[in-house]
Parts: sequence; structure tokens; C-alpha cells
Amino acid sequence: MGWLGLGADVRLRPDAVGKAASLPVIAAVCSLVAAAAADRAVAADWPDALRGSLTPTYARWDGWQFGIQAGLANMNTDFGNSTSGMVAFILQNTTVESEFAPSNWAALSANGTNGQAYGAFLSYNMQWERLVLGAELVYNNTATTLEAGAASSIARQFDTSDGFHNVVSIDAQSTIKLIDYAMLRGRAGYAVGQFLPYATVGFVLGRFNFATTATVFQQGDNASTGATYGPTTTTQTVGKDNDFVGGLAAGLGVDWAITPGIFLRGEWQYIAFGPVAGIRTNINTGQLGVGARF
Repeated sequence: MGWLGLGADVRLRPDAVGKAASLPVIAAVCSLVAAAAADRAVAADWPDALRGSLTPTYARWDGWQFGIQAGLANMNTDFGNSTSGMVAFILQNTTVESEFAPSNWAALSANGTNGQAYGAFLSYNMQWERLVLGAELVYNNTATTLEAGAASSIARQFDTSDGFHNVVSIDAQSTIKLIDYAMLRGRAGYAVGQFLPYATVGFVLGRFNFATTATVFQQGDNASTGATYGPTTTTQTVGKDNDFVGGLAAGLGVDWAITPGIFLRGEWQYIAFGPVAGIRTNINTGQLGVGARF
């Protein structure tokens, strides 16, 4: 075949025309495949939270937490045994005490008072899926309001085996004030969405000021012999400031994660202290708090 000159009539074979027309289609398909492969590779590198496949449906509560709290407290105080030791000391080695035991008379009754409590907490949690276990140190101050007192008297007449007709009366008064308390407790909770309902149990150490006074009046006469004794009046007082007393605590509460690092708390707590010179106290507290998770 010779060389074609200008103006020559160029003709293409029919099969060549078909191949030329299919080239753009092939190029487009290749481009789509390449783009899909690239998107899949990028998506594989996305975090689970962005892909949406393994996103947890509950908040995380593990790690350290610190917060503050405040609320209302009710203190119930039983003064019934507060004068027992003093009366027993005053009437020791007497027929009156050995036969009628005035030291066991409940000269004072129970009493209650309401006030405020405020403090802070520091805790550490471990979490397995929804189960949350942890330990927490709590401090609350109640010195300005939780103070209770009682005052009363009781008198009785009776005959003892020695032939004496006896008249005995007890005048008593007592006060107690809870200054503050610290608590070490365990927590167990179950994460539900952004909430953590939990229960607590632990040991508590409270600091008290107390004072109790008992005055015993007694006199008697023996009609058979004409012998008499009294009247005598004897007073005993016990008291102490900053007396530390242990106890047990249990409670229920719920934490609400308003952000991944900040949460609100609502809690009810019951604490039973050991006896303070015969005075028994327990407190119920309802508190609200705010905390941060680290």
C-alpha cells in the first residue's frame, strides 16, 4: 500500500470502529471498581464508633472519679441507756440496785433531728461490659446542724428485803453532736445507657461530742426498826469532745453521665454507729452530687 496524501479518503474497518466505541465504557467501569476498592480500604480504617457496627450502648465508668455532694440528713438518737453506767456507779453495793436495778430504768427517751450534710468522694471503678465494681472513700461534714438532746426524770417507791421502804428518783439530761464522718465502702453497679444504678456497703468512722448527767435522789425508812437513811443526792457526769466511733453503712444511688467525663449523682445512705457512752445513733441521708471521671 502506498503513502496517503492530504485529502485522502481514510476508511476504518467495521470491527475497529466497535473496539474504539467500547474503550470509554471499559475505562468508566475500571474507574468505578478502583473507587469502590479505595472506599472500602478507607472505611476499614475508620473507628468502630464511625462505622456504627460495634458502638457500645452504655457509658464507661472505669477509672478514677472525684466529686462533691450535699444534701439533707436525719439523725435518730436513743438516749435510753445513756445514764445506766452512772446510776450503777452511784448505787453500787446497795440493796436498792441489786434487787430493783434503777440503773436499767430508761430515764431518757429517743429523739431525732434534721440537718444538712456536705462533703466529697474519691473512687476507683473497674468495668466488665455492663458490670461495674469499685471502692470509694467518702467524707461528710454535719457539724452545724446534727445535734440532739433529751432531759427527763423518773421516780419509784418500793420495799426491799431488808425491810426498808425506798424512794428513788433519777434526773438526767444528755446531748450528742455528730461533727463529721468518713466512710470506706464498696460499690456494685450495672450500666444502663448513660446511667449507673448502684448499691454500696462499707465501714464508717464518726466524730462526736457528747455529755450526759445523772442525778440520783434516794431515801428510805424501816417501819419495824425505825431506821432511816437519806435523803441523799449524788450527781455523775460523763462527756467527751472528738470521740471517734465506728459503724456500718449501706446505700443505693444512681450516677448519670451527662458527658464522657462529667456525671451527676443522687444517693440515699443509711449509717448505724456503735454506742457512744450508751447513746445509740443512726442517720439517713439523701444527697445530690456532681463528679468528674479521669
